[in-house]
Amino acid sequence: MTRSVLLLRAVNVGGRAKVPMARLREVLTPELGDDVSTYIASGNVICETPSAAEAVCARVRAIIGEEFDVDTPVIHRTHRELAAAASTHPFPDASEKMLHAMFLEGDASDGAEAALTERLVPGERIALVGRELWIDYGEGGVQNTRLTKAVLDRGLGVAGTARNLRTVRTLVELTA
Repeated sequence: MTRSVLLLRAVNVGGRAKVPMARLREVLTPELGDDVSTYIASGNVICETPSAAEAVCARVRAIIGEEFDVDTPVIHRTHRELAAAASTHPFPDASEKMLHAMFLEGDASDGAEAALTERLVPGERIALVGRELWIDYGEGGVQNTRLTKAVLDRGLGVAGTARNLRTVRTLVELTA
């Protein structure tokens, strides 16, 4: 059995898009099987790797919409994909808390990295590696960035959801 994670975008953030994890596990069990778990309230669903990941992501998105009235992208990564991302990230000198992987639903548009580089504040760095955009927020942290959700969506041309490196490493362990 191989395990994967389904990453939900922007749930339980600032009192919006509330998706209680216990109830989410309940409603997803018929779709994903009995071995469904979650990690922290930000929307990390660990499950057996689905045979048709794209269809499962669409179905999980629909279930979340029906049950919680929340429309959120659902992004799939296998254990192998998570492990590769965590071990080959481009900024080994970055702080675990300030380095984020933005997992993308698909391929970024041409010129995405160059367009987003123009929006960086001093101390920030980005690197597009496959279907992950790595963002090192530097000492200024997320609160000082100009890489807002709208800027990222427009620049990338595809939805994504970010997790800090510490969370990515934990998800690697949980999907092993």
